[in-house]
Amino acid sequence: MKRNVTTFLLFLVACWVQAQIQEPITFKQEMKSISDTEAELIFSATIEPGWHVYSTELGDGGPISASFHIEQIAGAALDGKLKAVGNEISAFDPLFDMKVRYFEKSAQFVQRVKLTGGAYHLQGYLEYGGCNDENCLPPSQVEFDYKGQSAATAAAVPADATPDETAAGEEPATETAETPAADAIPTNVTATDLWQPVIEELKAMGEASSQQDMSWIYIFFTGLVGGLLALFTPCVWPIIPMTVSFFLKRSKDKKKGIRDAWTYGASIVVIYVTLGLAITLIFGASALNALSTNALFNILFCLMLVVFAASFFGAFEITLPSKWSNAVDSKAEATTGLLSIFLMAFTLSLVSFSCTGPIIGFLLVEVSTTGSVVAPAIGMLGFAIALALPFTLFALFPSWLKSMPKSGGWMNVIKVSLGFLELAFALKFLSVADLAYGWRILDRETFLALWIVLFALLGFYLLGKIKFPHDDDNVKVSVPRFFLALFSLAFAVYMVPGLWGAPLKAVSAFAPPMQTQDFNLYNNEVHAQFDDYDLGMEYARRQGKPVMLDFTGYGCVNCRKMELAVWTNPKVSDLMKNDYVLITLYVDNKTPLPAPIKITENGTERTLRTVGDKWSYLQRVKFGANAQPFYVLIDNEGHPLNKSYSYNEDIPAYVDFLQKGLENYQKK
Repeated sequence: MKRNVTTFLLFLVACWVQAQIQEPITFKQEMKSISDTEAELIFSATIEPGWHVYSTELGDGGPISASFHIEQIAGAALDGKLKAVGNEISAFDPLFDMKVRYFEKSAQFVQRVKLTGGAYHLQGYLEYGGCNDENCLPPSQVEFDYKGQSAATAAAVPADATPDETAAGEEPATETAETPAADAIPTNVTATDLWQPVIEELKAMGEASSQQDMSWIYIFFTGLVGGLLALFTPCVWPIIPMTVSFFLKRSKDKKKGIRDAWTYGASIVVIYVTLGLAITLIFGASALNALSTNALFNILFCLMLVVFAASFFGAFEITLPSKWSNAVDSKAEATTGLLSIFLMAFTLSLVSFSCTGPIIGFLLVEVSTTGSVVAPAIGMLGFAIALALPFTLFALFPSWLKSMPKSGGWMNVIKVSLGFLELAFALKFLSVADLAYGWRILDRETFLALWIVLFALLGFYLLGKIKFPHDDDNVKVSVPRFFLALFSLAFAVYMVPGLWGAPLKAVSAFAPPMQTQDFNLYNNEVHAQFDDYDLGMEYARRQGKPVMLDFTGYGCVNCRKMELAVWTNPKVSDLMKNDYVLITLYVDNKTPLPAPIKITENGTERTLRTVGDKWSYLQRVKFGANAQPFYVLIDNEGHPLNKSYSYNEDIPAYVDFLQKGLENYQKK
């Protein structure tokens, strides 16, 4: 019985480790003979949705390129460079300030070799990098070891052959994942002290919340806000009392009228959610993600937003062909029952396009960057609920219609304000194209200067200092309008220090990267005290301080976001500088180890060749994770003080993460 319980517990731990270690990319390899003297080493990748593998020769300063490394070669010679085969996607990455090339779903890398005759032996590895929108894997390797004869009838012998088939004199690696290789740690530190796995201890402390779930909630509320804005436009607001009154008068049965209004609201939700799903099914989540970073697309969308802004300012009116709405409206009158109600909801969608179109378009473009199939539908769900809510509420409580604000100039104020926002976001999309082509006409300070002017003008408009064709001449500034003006002007002033390099966390997602700033006086960054785990731990023990381990990468996008948006917070930086020993470990550090170290991990033999390999192995074997950014707090004996933390720009949550670890250390 005791043995069964132990087996069950080990099974649970293994399942939990499997959930933490992400393996979204798997490779199959083969050596394919072309002729008696030529062959190809083929590495075929299968990539999970949302992930991508980078192509070859991306250049310095960018993500990890796919590369071919030979360690032993006899009876053969390399013929050319490693070639990438498949549907390669080229897109601009604003963080690296360069174009990158990558593959989704599947990829293939091919290295051709010439066989010089007789016995041959090829041993080495393919190195590649993989990322999704939240995490990046450490530099990963696909090892190969082929032996054989160059004659056409001889078959290559892979490295995973049985012991009887291996060459004489070779000894299998004996290191295991449970005990790190001796060369991987200093002689004065034992594996039991610092490299001992603490996965079960972390499990007992719980896991960090899912960033994907958080992003879906954010997308839903973004759509909800968009729907509320559309609700108070001249295209939608005047229709509400007429539609509700129609349903209540349509039938002598009040309950039936309320039921029809509910059906009308539900139809609006169905129409817009279907639109969101249709967009994804037509283009695909990965295509939308690639399209959102395409330079030409961003230029076109920028121009579209400028046109919509001009329409909101009163230069002209954008409407769909009237015959569309007339045809649907006449069809609704000719039918009865649920179909007529659905067609009436569809008529509302067509008639209100001039006001809802820009909001819907911007929402769909923004959520497309998540790469999620359901993200557009979630955004449209929030939008539709906000749009449909008043129809059902006023049907339930008809007396509210009397207190409903009348249509008037205040709705035009909302339209014009949306026009200013459209122009601001148009600059955001133009910035992507500017970075892609290297025009350097919209660097960070230029972008911020334009935003400062736009939000200052919006503030002056709300105060009545600027007039547009549809505005009333003798309208007094209301209290809500005054506070909106105050907010807009304050936001403009807030951005002014950014002209000299202030990080401006509120606009960091929209403004160009900091490296495009020509003049920067800001210097408040947190730097690691150590980039070596064992040396940092020895220092922490002497100082009697807890440790924060920062597993990161030179090519980790979200690592840089966390360092700019979270680490620069005074409370966070104070805790990290004064109360912890910060050890930053780069899992893509290419510095070679004194000698390659072979280890066996989960039944697979791996070779640690670089310092980055060593830190990546430490993250996997000790903490059961392999994605970055990954933050974990430990005492100076290597035991965790709190659950791990990954990418989440919630500063209060990060402060709580640090403070809780400090409290647990003080208790010990």
